This record gives sequence, C-alpha cells and structure tokens, in this order.
Amino acid sequence: MMTAQTPIRVMIVDDHPLLREGLLAMLDKVPDIALVAEANSGEEAVARYNEVRPDVTLMDLRMPGLGGLNAIAAIRRARPNARLIALSTYAGGSLVNAVHKAGASGYLLKSMLAENVLDSIRAVHRGRGVWPSELLGGQMFFNKDNLSFRELDVVRHAAGGLSNREIGEALGISEETVKSYMRTILTKLNANDRTHAVTICLQRGLLDTWEL
Repeated sequence: MMTAQTPIRVMIVDDHPLLREGLLAMLDKVPDIALVAEANSGEEAVARYNEVRPDVTLMDLRMPGLGGLNAIAAIRRARPNARLIALSTYAGGSLVNAVHKAGASGYLLKSMLAENVLDSIRAVHRGRGVWPSELLGGQMFFNKDNLSFRELDVVRHAAGGLSNREIGEALGISEETVKSYMRTILTKLNANDRTHAVTICLQRGLLDTWEL
C-alpha cells in the first residue's frame, strides 16, 4: 500500500505581504510543498526558524533590522544543516558570493520566482544548490557539489596566476595538497584544466570578495 508523501515544509521571510501572498498562492497549487511559517524580518526569521524547523526557508535579503544575509548566517551558525534560498532583485556576483559564504543553498532573483521557485525548493530539499541564471548565460544552475571555502581559496589564488607551489605557500599547505584540491575542483566543476575552472568560477560570481 502506498503512503502519501510528506510535504516539504517551507518558511517564507519577506517584509512585503504581497510577495508572501504570491508565494503562498504558488505553494498552494502543489501537494508536495507546504507553508509552515512566515516572518517579515531577519530577527523574526531566526526566532521562527528555531520554533518551526522548516525544511527549506525562502529569505529576502533586503529587510530592515538584521537583514536577510545576517539572518542566513545566524541560522546556519545555530543549525548547520539548515537549507535556505536567498531572494533578491539584484544579480551582482559579489552579493551571490556573500550569500554562498553565509551558508545559503541557493539564490533566486524575484523575477524568476514564478518559473523556478517550486523546482528550486525541491532541489534544495534534496541537498542540491540553486544559483542565478543571469550569471550563467541564461541557464538555471542546480549545483550538486558546491566548492568548499578552501577550494574557493585555491581557485582564487590560481586566478591570480600563482603556481601550485606558490598557492601552497600562501595557504600554508603542501604543493601536493594543492594538487589534490585542484583535482577535486576540476571534477566538481567538470572543468578541463585550472584555467577552465577559474573561468567557470568567475561566471558563477564565486571569486568576488564580500566580507560579512
């Protein structure tokens, strides 16, 4: 006998009621996703997350007070397995990098929500990442294997023209360790060589700097 699938439990965080209502209308159309909480500020989002423990949280970045970026970081510090998707009207690579650094699983432009939000929630719930189409030549990117911060450090130094030995000296690790990181990076990115890996990371906005 088949049992009903447990819906993906979602929290929406945005200070605009109309956007929350629009998202709710989309969620109401599908049986596998259910809204379990709403919040209109970063502070409320952190409190509600701890109360409800949603499977996936949609987090607006521009809100008064704590703000979405800091709320994502706060939730991830307390709950390392939390899965959050940032929402924004801005497609800048530096902001995408900051969202990635804060620990989000993805980033969606608000203009993309109608077409992509349901599949994005499902993808993040399965442990995949979702990142903006505008940074990838118009193609939605569902990333299964995000680079670690150390791997991004290696790519950043490679982008600066450093050799494996020089990268090792800069990061305080051996040249062989750098080579091992680079092999993993090429595999994760499906890149042909280090130059190709750098190009891919640049296209995805992963090499911009942004301090939280």
